[in-house]
Amino acid sequence: MFTKKPIVRKYIRFYGWVQAVGFRWRAQTAAEHYGATGWVRNEYDNSVSMEIQGTEKQIDDVIAAIERGTWICIENMEVKEMKVEPDERGFRVKYH
Repeated sequence: MFTKKPIVRKYIRFYGWVQAVGFRWRAQTAAEHYGATGWVRNEYDNSVSMEIQGTEKQIDDVIAAIERGTWICIENMEVKEMKVEPDERGFRVKYH
């Protein structure tokens, strides 16, 4: 019997070699491919922030796809659970 996996939302802050390496483009492409929603943006301290929503597997798949980037090197991630936004559609790059 098929059971529906719960949707979760996470705020993730990525540290390491994550800016000027195609991180945001890869995140958007992977999120669209795996069906996750949310946003990603560069921060002033050279980290990258993301809010991502989907099943745990979708989120894990997006992060794995980002890590496969040629120049990307994630050294640390801070992860916080958030309230799901049921009406959110798509995944986008945010600018300050």
